[in-house]
Amino acid sequence: MATIEHAAILKAPPERVFALLERVEDFADYSDLIHSIEALGDDRFRWHVHAVGRDWHFDVAITERRAPEALAWASLDGVENQGRYRLRPVEGGTEVNLTLTYTLRNKLLEKAVNKAATPLVNRVSRQILERVAERL
Repeated sequence: MATIEHAAILKAPPERVFALLERVEDFADYSDLIHSIEALGDDRFRWHVHAVGRDWHFDVAITERRAPEALAWASLDGVENQGRYRLRPVEGGTEVNLTLTYTLRNKLLEKAVNKAATPLVNRVSRQILERVAERL
């Protein structure tokens, strides 16, 4: 299992940042790697992502929604992953920390993905947080 972390400070209060982060379907507008996100109901979403030359599809469920401090999810199928946004007020805004863990069952694929995953996740996370900041 690999873990990737990313952090940023956004110039808005945690309540406003959380309100945008919990609108999961909008993440497709925030990153060029996310093709679409379908709401499936009951806090479940189907993600369609293109990364490392492949199309990836996976369903996730929100596992924690504690406004305005934390939003977490876990995959239900596809790429096994879990993630959590933690928000905390800081002077001038909100510190947002993303922790993402994932596991791939194919060793050859895992090697390729591990090499690309950290910069990809950082890119997607940076894009999402930059575009959330623009909307604030």
